[in-house]
Amino acid sequence: MTTFNDPPTIIQGGMGVGVSNWRLARAVASYGELGVVSGTGLDTLFVRRLQDGDPGGHLRRAMEHFPFPEVVEQALEQHFRPEGRDPEQPYRLLPMYRQVVGRARHQITVLANFVEVFLAREGHEGRVGINLLTKIQLPNLGSLYGAMLAGVDYVLMGAGIPREIPGALDALALHQPAELTLDAAGLERGEREVIPFDPREIHDGPLPDIERPKFLPIVASNSLATMLARKATGRIDGFVIEGPTAGGHNAPPRGAPTFNDRGEPQYGERDVVDLSKISEIGLPFWVAGGAGHPDRLAQARAAGAAGVQVGTLFAYCNESGLTADHKLAVARASMEGGLDVVTDGRASPTGFPFKAVQLEGTLSCSTVYGDRERCCDLGYLRTPYRTERGGIGYRCASEPVDTFLKKGGDESDTVGRKCLCNALMANLGRPQVQKDGSVEPTFFTAGDDLKALGEFLDGRLSYSATDVIDFLRGEGGPIGVAATSREAEDRAP
Repeated sequence: MTTFNDPPTIIQGGMGVGVSNWRLARAVASYGELGVVSGTGLDTLFVRRLQDGDPGGHLRRAMEHFPFPEVVEQALEQHFRPEGRDPEQPYRLLPMYRQVVGRARHQITVLANFVEVFLAREGHEGRVGINLLTKIQLPNLGSLYGAMLAGVDYVLMGAGIPREIPGALDALALHQPAELTLDAAGLERGEREVIPFDPREIHDGPLPDIERPKFLPIVASNSLATMLARKATGRIDGFVIEGPTAGGHNAPPRGAPTFNDRGEPQYGERDVVDLSKISEIGLPFWVAGGAGHPDRLAQARAAGAAGVQVGTLFAYCNESGLTADHKLAVARASMEGGLDVVTDGRASPTGFPFKAVQLEGTLSCSTVYGDRERCCDLGYLRTPYRTERGGIGYRCASEPVDTFLKKGGDESDTVGRKCLCNALMANLGRPQVQKDGSVEPTFFTAGDDLKALGEFLDGRLSYSATDVIDFLRGEGGPIGVAATSREAEDRAP
């Protein structure tokens, strides 16, 4: 019988964009652990799913439960294509987020996050969380509100300092206006710009009762954990302690940067978190980054942790959002010993180091990226800045260089940058077709654990989320059970 312990022992990592989808989170949550959906770029992914015809009708089924039917009607009218989209035609884009956006733009974000969490929670009694990046500031309040309308149990946030999120959760749980400080370049000392969000702008009629979820910031240092526990704007319910071997964005090394012969930033003793000091804070915590092994779970528990957060093993299971072709290619490469993961200090326009899976035909290959014409049409990783006229502008180190320079950017910041927004959408089999007819290439990320995936597969080429959990719990042998018919059904787009 499946039991639902609180706090959970295993947190399934919230891998964006769309890798940690509702199918994966539902599988993990229904098996007794914390399933997590990624809210990063979810509004764009949602409308692309609608434009592709919503196979299986899952999105529309969830939308029937959204408390504001006029929002659903508008979304379907604008984005749903019953016959799907011609693969040679570009996806219709949403307006890029700004400091202040209109009602309709907020509504689609709220709806998208509601749908993802609703589907993840459907049909079981387990717990579901949502993962958001602090660095992607502008959509976060709408994303949180949509997830809360669907009854999300946990919120996890890293890639920055989410000090203001607890207070925002308190306000949103009461349907009150909330705001976050806008992290904009070029502001004068003491000057503050804010990102506003008012639930009454989503719907001006009666609002349903909702609950405040638990909040787990993702941190990479003792000092940040201590500061958040003392100075956050509301209740902190625990921490995820993430090391630099985790996939996606990593915290930069502390101190003067040094690099190895592959150009990877090097981490040292200052980057090692003292778990004994984390224990002294008195809140539950989970260890992440290279934690995908039962021995690591045992070590974490021995150090006082509630458990571990695992991403990479879940990223390549049957239920994840990555394309089946890519998962198969990675499985074969891992068993042949031809797989590598590089920490790329230049790839992300955020400036954070980013883990890149080295596979032929992806953006991690410089020749492929060199053929791509620069553009910025999704804009999630743009940096707000104070313009010469006193307003707020937006620039991205991965946009056309001339455009970036006209906005006051430094040309050196553009070197080696990649368009992660478009590439991560392509990872899901939903690449944009650009104006010149080119199709956006992929850029896959994973933690260092990916190099050892072949050992877990033990000759098999597929496995399920429950296989990962059994392995981590020490209840099963090597991963490698074939997908069931229900899992195959769930992997439909």
